[in-house]
This record gives sequence, C-alpha cells and structure tokens, in this order.
Amino acid sequence: TKCIVRVEECRGPVDCGWGKPISESLATVKIPCIFIPPENRFTYLWKMLIPDQQSLILPNDSAILEVHRDTHPVAFQCDTTENNEIVASVKYTVYTTAELETRRLKRPATDIVLVFVLITGVIVCIGVIFALIFIILHWAAVKAFWVSKVGKGSKEEQSSSQGSVRTIEEAPGSGSVLASGSRLASGSALASGSRLASGSRLASATVSVPTPTPTTSHIDTTGQEQESFHEWNNEEEN
Repeated sequence: TKCIVRVEECRGPVDCGWGKPISESLATVKIPCIFIPPENRFTYLWKMLIPDQQSLILPNDSAILEVHRDTHPVAFQCDTTENNEIVASVKYTVYTTAELETRRLKRPATDIVLVFVLITGVIVCIGVIFALIFIILHWAAVKAFWVSKVGKGSKEEQSSSQGSVRTIEEAPGSGSVLASGSRLASGSALASGSRLASGSRLASATVSVPTPTPTTSHIDTTGQEQESFHEWNNEEEN
C-alpha cells in the first residue's frame, strides 16, 4: 500500500559543540567523530586545540581516536568532511587522571540525590494507585463516610448561625430596656425640675405681691366720689 521513493538526508548545523567520549579509563579515552554508516563514506580530520596558537593536525584519520591522558587537560576537534566540504565538527576535552578522580568523587552525591528523588516519586505513585483502588473497591463505605461528615459539618454551621441570631435578637431587647430606663429617668428628672421651678415661682409671687391697706383704698374711693358729685352739681347749676 505504501512505496518509498527515496530517502533524503537532513543536515543540521555544522558545529555540534562539545561531545562525550565513548569510553574512558584512568589511562585512555576513546572519542568519536560525527558520521553515519557507512563509515568510509566520509573523511575525518583530527586536530589538537592549543590556546592562543594554531591547532595541531594529527595524522590519525579514523572515525574513533584513542588518546592517552596527559599531565594537563587537552582539547581535541574532529571535522567530518564529504566531497571536501565540512558537514560536522565536534570537540572533546580529555582531563587528567587527577581531574577524572575528582569528577568521579563529585558524581556519587548527585547520583544519590537523583536516586532518592526517583525512589520517592515511585513510592508516592504506588501510594496514590493503592488509594484509588481502595476507593473504587469500597466506594459505598467511602460515600457514606463522606455524607455523614458533610451532614455533621452542616449541622454545626446551622447551630452556630442560630446562636448568632439569638445573640443578635437579645441585643436589641437589652437596648430597649436601657432606652426605656433612660427615658423614665429623664422624665422623672424633668418632672422634679418643673415642680421645683413652679414652687419657686409661686414662692416668689407670694413674696413680691404686697397686701393692700384698707384705709388707703377707702380714702381713694371717697375722694373720687366727692369729685364726681361736685362735677354733677356744677353741670346742674349751669
């Protein structure tokens, strides 16, 4: 049903960065060039990189180079060419024996942390799986427990809300009692004040009004009668 017409290669960037050795020991290191089978399709050029100097071309033209460790770290580069065109380039750093031992001592701590994290994740996953299986097998019991718990929580909320409503209802009653007490107190105070004020006014009125003497009033009335009698006689004579 399907027919492969041809296979085309897809090439990426030429610079492949820093690679990792195939194998390494305390004495030697094996580093490969970039290639695809067949190996003899490409040509390989190995270089030793020297800081601030021109790189040194090595006579080895194989795809894999075996290097002996030196007293100082050395960098190597392999250029893979096809038809006099560089198609890939990769670099390697070959460390000394002392540096290799130091790097190996640092790795176990990292490896222990990774193993611990991995084991913890596996245990958590297994626990979650067992919990899900238990819930599925005992769904009725879990549902009944959950319903009872939710019902208890709702009852507690209702009781707390009723208690709050009662406290709110009691608070206005006490306020009305206090208000009525204050009103009565103010009314009694006003009544007593008005009584005292009226009493003091009556007392001042009784003290300030003088009692008239009978003699002066009689004299005034007889004098007025005499004057009116003389006026009437004068009018008759005229």
